Parts: sequence; C-alpha cells; structure tokens
Amino acid sequence: MFDLKDKTAIITGAGSGIGAAIAIAMAQHGARVYIAERDEKTGTAIALKISGARGDATFVPLDVSDEAGCRACAKLVLDEHGYVDILVNNAGIGTIGNVLSTKEEDLDRLWRVNVKGVMYMTQCFLPVMVERKSGSIVNIASIGGIVGVKDRFAYCATKFAVVGMTKCVAIDFADSKVRCNAICPGRVETPWVSQRISEYPDPKKAYDEMAATQALKRMGTPEEVAAAAVYLGSDEAAFVTGSALILDGGWTAGK
Repeated sequence: MFDLKDKTAIITGAGSGIGAAIAIAMAQHGARVYIAERDEKTGTAIALKISGARGDATFVPLDVSDEAGCRACAKLVLDEHGYVDILVNNAGIGTIGNVLSTKEEDLDRLWRVNVKGVMYMTQCFLPVMVERKSGSIVNIASIGGIVGVKDRFAYCATKFAVVGMTKCVAIDFADSKVRCNAICPGRVETPWVSQRISEYPDPKKAYDEMAATQALKRMGTPEEVAAAAVYLGSDEAAFVTGSALILDGGWTAGK
C-alpha cells in the first residue's frame, strides 16, 4: 500500500468526479488534503465526507482560470501549512467540435482552465517544492493529449499542451528533486458522463457505444484514476518523472 502519511496534497476540481476520488483516496492513504473547488457546495461536501471518515480535509474556494484566485488559494494554504508535497492539477473542461466548428471563444475558455490553470497553480506551489527539494506534481491530462479524438479539437489542443508542460517541468526541475507526471485517462464514468448518458433515448446503447472504443469494453472509474494519482504522489514513484501514464482500457494500444 502506498503511504502518504505526513504528506499534504492540494487537488483542484476536487468537488466531484476524478478530483473527488483522488482527494478521498489520498486522504485514505494518510494525506492531509485541500479540496480546491469552484463550487462551494460540492467542495464542502467532499471535505465533510473525508472528515467524517476520520480523514483530514479542508475546502478552499478556487477558480483555476483566475490567476489572482490561484495566488490567493496558495497564500491561504501556505500560510496555514507552510508547504505542500503533492499538487494535483485536475480541474478541466471540454467542448465538442472540429477545427471548423470550434469558435475562438470556445478554445479561449478551455485554454484558460485546462492550460493556464495548470500553469498558474504550478507557478504558485512549485517554488516551495524547489526550496524543500521535494514534491510531486500530477497533471490530469487525457488520451486526448496523446492521440487525436474525433470532434474534440479544442480539448485535444489543451491536453496535448498539458502533456508537453508536464515533460518540460519534469526536465527543468529534476535537479531540485521535484517530480512532474501526467495521467491520461480514456473514457471514465464520472457523474457528469453518467448524467449525459442518461439523457440519450437509449442510455445502455449510448454507454456500450462509448465503452466500445476501449479494448476492455467498459469505461474506467474515478477510483482507478485516483489509484494512479496516489502512486505518483507517493515515494514509491520516486524514479518516475516526465511520464504520461495512460489509463484507457486499451483504447490507444492499437494506434
């Protein structure tokens, strides 16, 4: 079992889905977690759920697309605790469309959250990690950052950027003993995805069609992604940096 005891982690977009699963898993493995979330209701609920299970969790309001908000979040966390061991850049959004149907404002909106949000939070917490010569940054990218996905032009553009930033940070700060890795999930059955599937005339058919793109013929779970994040945040992954870890049920195996 990977041990996160005495480690402090901050997870963005941790009010639901993959982010919530990562926060819960890290708390279960002994970490003190900060739930950085734009939605106060969901963020507080996850923090209370962790605390109710005798974990250590604190909600922190955050919109990652707001640079000043990221700095305020970092100040709050660092003033309270002094440092973080693990930064999980999970917050992200998507949109449907190809290069012709995607509007400039759509790309700008995704770029602010998916790319600038990762940059802002890394800039806020990386200096403390460098000073301590210890730290792990885990960026939640996507298989859409490894291969092209139909009708996901803007989303793939941002996730390719996340994978590239991950590798650059890993190389630039390896001498400071700070590790930076990305997780690239395929289709994951989050509450948001489940809600969208339920809106189809035949939800089972819609699920099966989406799952069929993955060799295992099912979607992943948030908990499976969380397990990878726990590993990358732990000392057991001390030799892992600059990696884009693919969790896609075999989607990209034949590509």
